[in-house]
This record gives sequence, structure tokens and C-alpha cells, in this order.
Amino acid sequence: VQLQASGGGSVQAGGSLRLSCVASGSFGSINHMGWYRRAPGKERELVADLALNGNTKYADYAKGRFTISRDNAENSWYLDMSTLRPEDTAAYYCHAWVYYSDSDRIIGAWGQGTQVTVSS
Repeated sequence: VQLQASGGGSVQAGGSLRLSCVASGSFGSINHMGWYRRAPGKERELVADLALNGNTKYADYAKGRFTISRDNAENSWYLDMSTLRPEDTAAYYCHAWVYYSDSDRIIGAWGQGTQVTVSS
């Protein structure tokens, strides 16, 4: 599977962005998907997570401001971010646990980062 993230950019504080991730290639299903971020000088951290059953998990800073969603038909998922703050500046990465039916295995995959820069 290949994951392609897009939608990053530069916005002013208080602005909004929508990140998208599209999975392509040969696989059975996307079982679990999420977004992570890595700010300069910091470790990569979970932003939001969406399970196959619809359960979501958000980092505390993302609650109420960010929303993760998916489009199963398009093998895509999104991160809608609003009320952005300068501290949200980071490279954002999509991640998925992918089920391969031919091998009956679930393997993690990462997309490339998409940069979000929020200015004050």
C-alpha cells in the first residue's frame, strides 16, 4: 500500500485546514487509520485515530478543534483542523493498519509528511 498525504499549508492563527490521506495499491482493507505529527525538536505524537468500528481517539489539544473522518469508498481519510494555533505547526503524517488478504496479515504503513505552519 502507498499512503499519500496532502492538504498542508501555511495559515494564520485561527484558520482552518483539511488534511487528506489516500491509500492506493493492492490490499484487503484499511482497518485503522490515524494522523500523527512531529514538531521541530519533538517526538512524533498521535493527533487523532479512527477505528474500523467508528471509535475515535484524539490528543487533548485536538479535542474540539480537530475531526478525523474517512471515506471508505475512496480509501481515504481526513483531518479537519480548525482554530489552528502556532503550536500546531508540525509535519503531519497519516498512518494506517492495513489488512492484506493474500497473506492474512495486518501491517502498518506511513504516508509522507505534509507540513502545516501556523503563524501568529
